[in-house]
Amino acid sequence: MSTETADPGHGHSPAAWTAVTIMLIAFVIGTVAFFLDVQWLVWACAVLLVVGLLVGWILARAGYGVGGDKVTPKEH
Repeated sequence: MSTETADPGHGHSPAAWTAVTIMLIAFVIGTVAFFLDVQWLVWACAVLLVVGLLVGWILARAGYGVGGDKVTPKEH
């Protein structure tokens, strides 16, 4: 029996970091816009949220996701 635990490594990739950063920015701006009652900006941020999801998916398919061929795994 091995004492090592398998680290799935989810989230430690350029694709994940880029997607989360875009979506976090969209969420923060959208929240402020909702508070200030700027409806067009709220909807624009909702679209940006979906764009962030798509960017993450595209980057993962391009090899920048976890286990991708363009990402070098880092040892802990």
